[in-house]
Amino acid sequence: MSAPAFKRPESVLVVVHTGDRILLMERCSPAGFWQSVTGSLREGESPLQCAIRELAEETGFEAGGLRDLEVTRRFRIAPEWRHRYAPGVKENVEHAFALRLPRALAPKLNPAEHRAHRWMPVAEAVAAASSWTDRAAMRSALGLPERPSNDRPPTPMSGEKAT
Repeated sequence: MSAPAFKRPESVLVVVHTGDRILLMERCSPAGFWQSVTGSLREGESPLQCAIRELAEETGFEAGGLRDLEVTRRFRIAPEWRHRYAPGVKENVEHAFALRLPRALAPKLNPAEHRAHRWMPVAEAVAAASSWTDRAAMRSALGLPERPSNDRPPTPMSGEKAT
Protein backbone atom coordinates (compact mmCIF):
# COMPACT_ATOMS: atom_id res chain seq x y z
CA MET A 1 0.00 0.00 0.00
CA SER A 2 1.53 3.33 -1.04
CA ALA A 3 1.37 6.49 1.03
CA PRO A 4 -1.17 9.11 -0.05
CA ALA A 5 0.16 12.08 -2.02
CA PHE A 6 -0.93 14.54 0.69
CA LYS A 7 -1.40 14.47 4.45
CA ARG A 8 -4.92 14.59 5.82
CA PRO A 9 -5.47 17.97 7.56
CA GLU A 10 -6.66 16.31 10.75
CA SER A 11 -4.30 15.23 13.51
CA VAL A 12 -3.86 14.20 17.12
CA LEU A 13 -1.68 15.47 19.93
CA VAL A 14 -0.97 13.23 22.94
CA VAL A 15 0.39 14.79 26.13
CA VAL A 16 2.42 12.13 27.95
CA HIS A 17 2.94 12.99 31.62
CA THR A 18 3.48 11.66 35.13
CA GLY A 19 1.38 14.30 36.87
CA ASP A 20 4.36 16.52 37.70
CA ARG A 21 6.49 16.03 34.57
CA ILE A 22 5.71 16.15 30.84
CA LEU A 23 7.52 14.37 28.01
CA LEU A 24 8.68 16.61 25.17
CA MET A 25 10.50 15.45 22.06
CA GLU A 26 12.64 17.54 19.73
CA ARG A 27 11.84 17.18 16.04
CA CYS A 28 14.70 16.45 13.66
CA SER A 29 13.41 19.25 11.46
CA PRO A 30 13.15 22.00 12.32
CA ALA A 31 15.79 21.66 15.03
CA GLY A 32 14.72 23.23 18.30
CA PHE A 33 11.02 22.41 17.77
CA TRP A 34 9.84 20.66 20.96
CA GLN A 35 6.52 18.87 20.99
CA SER A 36 4.33 16.18 22.45
CA VAL A 37 3.36 13.09 20.45
CA THR A 38 1.64 14.25 17.25
CA GLY A 39 0.52 12.81 13.96
CA SER A 40 -1.94 13.00 11.10
CA LEU A 41 -4.93 10.72 10.77
CA ARG A 42 -4.80 8.19 7.96
CA GLU A 43 -7.74 7.55 5.66
CA GLY A 44 -10.50 5.75 7.57
CA GLU A 45 -8.72 6.18 10.93
CA SER A 46 -10.45 7.68 13.97
CA PRO A 47 -8.68 10.18 16.25
CA LEU A 48 -8.45 7.52 18.98
CA GLN A 49 -6.94 4.96 16.59
CA CYS A 50 -4.45 7.58 15.40
CA ALA A 51 -3.49 8.55 18.97
CA ILE A 52 -2.80 4.89 19.84
CA ARG A 53 -0.75 4.37 16.66
CA GLU A 54 1.26 7.59 17.01
CA LEU A 55 1.97 6.91 20.68
CA ALA A 56 3.42 3.50 19.77
CA GLU A 57 5.34 4.81 16.72
CA GLU A 58 6.88 7.83 18.44
CA THR A 59 7.53 6.48 21.96
CA GLY A 60 6.97 2.73 22.05
CA PHE A 61 4.49 3.29 24.91
CA GLU A 62 1.24 1.34 25.15
CA ALA A 63 -1.98 3.33 25.27
CA GLY A 64 -3.47 1.79 28.44
CA GLY A 65 -5.11 4.70 30.27
CA LEU A 66 -5.13 6.98 27.21
CA ARG A 67 -7.67 9.75 27.87
CA ASP A 68 -9.55 11.76 25.26
CA LEU A 69 -9.41 15.36 26.47
CA GLU A 70 -12.49 16.07 24.32
CA VAL A 71 -10.79 19.17 22.97
CA THR A 72 -10.46 19.91 19.28
CA ARG A 73 -8.52 22.91 18.02
CA ARG A 74 -8.26 24.37 14.54
CA PHE A 75 -5.05 26.10 13.55
CA ARG A 76 -3.30 27.52 10.51
CA ILE A 77 -0.72 25.23 8.95
CA ALA A 78 2.67 26.95 8.90
CA PRO A 79 3.56 27.99 5.35
CA GLU A 80 6.75 25.88 5.40
CA TRP A 81 4.64 22.73 5.97
CA ARG A 82 1.75 23.41 3.55
CA HIS A 83 3.46 21.47 0.74
CA ARG A 84 2.56 18.29 2.66
CA TYR A 85 -1.15 19.03 2.16
CA ALA A 86 -3.37 19.32 -0.92
CA PRO A 87 -3.27 22.66 -2.72
CA GLY A 88 -5.40 25.27 -0.96
CA VAL A 89 -5.37 23.51 2.43
CA LYS A 90 -4.35 26.09 5.02
CA GLU A 91 -5.71 24.75 8.29
CA ASN A 92 -5.66 21.60 10.38
CA VAL A 93 -8.01 20.17 13.01
CA GLU A 94 -6.24 18.67 16.03
CA HIS A 95 -7.73 16.30 18.65
CA ALA A 96 -6.07 16.27 22.09
CA PHE A 97 -5.40 13.21 24.26
CA ALA A 98 -3.37 12.54 27.39
CA LEU A 99 -1.55 9.56 28.83
CA ARG A 100 -0.49 9.55 32.47
CA LEU A 101 2.36 7.18 33.28
CA PRO A 102 3.27 6.11 36.83
CA ARG A 103 6.85 7.32 36.29
CA ALA A 104 9.06 8.87 33.61
CA LEU A 105 10.07 6.19 31.12
CA ALA A 106 12.59 6.47 28.30
CA PRO A 107 10.72 6.59 24.99
CA LYS A 108 11.92 4.63 21.95
CA LEU A 109 12.23 7.58 19.58
CA ASN A 110 11.87 7.23 15.82
CA PRO A 111 15.23 8.72 14.69
CA ALA A 112 13.69 9.87 11.40
CA GLU A 113 11.29 12.10 13.34
CA HIS A 114 12.77 13.03 16.74
CA ARG A 115 16.35 13.64 17.84
CA ALA A 116 15.96 14.01 21.63
CA HIS A 117 13.52 13.83 24.51
CA ARG A 118 13.18 15.44 27.92
CA TRP A 119 10.92 14.84 30.90
CA MET A 120 10.35 18.36 32.21
CA PRO A 121 8.54 19.85 35.20
CA VAL A 122 5.08 20.97 34.07
CA ALA A 123 5.71 24.73 34.00
CA GLU A 124 8.99 24.28 32.11
CA ALA A 125 7.38 21.93 29.58
CA VAL A 126 4.49 24.31 28.95
CA ALA A 127 6.99 27.14 28.38
CA ALA A 128 9.22 24.99 26.14
CA ALA A 129 6.53 23.58 23.84
CA SER A 130 6.84 25.12 20.39
CA SER A 131 3.14 25.30 19.50
CA TRP A 132 0.27 27.07 21.21
CA THR A 133 -1.99 24.03 20.72
CA ASP A 134 0.54 21.84 22.54
CA ARG A 135 0.73 24.30 25.45
CA ALA A 136 -3.07 24.42 25.58
CA ALA A 137 -3.35 20.60 25.53
CA MET A 138 -0.83 20.36 28.37
CA ARG A 139 -2.90 22.76 30.44
CA SER A 140 -6.06 20.77 29.65
CA ALA A 141 -4.42 17.45 30.52
CA LEU A 142 -3.21 18.70 33.89
CA GLY A 143 -6.25 20.80 34.82
CA LEU A 144 -4.35 24.10 34.69
CA PRO A 145 -5.92 27.48 33.83
CA GLU A 146 -6.66 27.62 30.13
CA ARG A 147 -4.22 30.27 28.97
CA PRO A 148 -2.17 33.02 30.55
CA SER A 149 -2.54 36.42 28.88
CA ASN A 150 0.96 36.21 27.35
CA ASP A 151 0.18 32.98 25.44
CA ARG A 152 -2.25 33.88 22.70
CA PRO A 153 -2.90 31.77 19.62
CA PRO A 154 -2.59 33.35 16.20
CA THR A 155 -5.48 35.45 14.94
CA PRO A 156 -8.35 33.12 13.99
CA MET A 157 -9.19 32.54 10.37
CA SER A 158 -12.48 33.90 9.11
CA GLY A 159 -15.34 32.14 10.89
CA GLU A 160 -12.94 30.36 13.25
CA LYS A 161 -12.97 30.53 17.02
CA ALA A 162 -9.65 30.71 18.85
CA THR A 163 -9.58 28.27 21.74
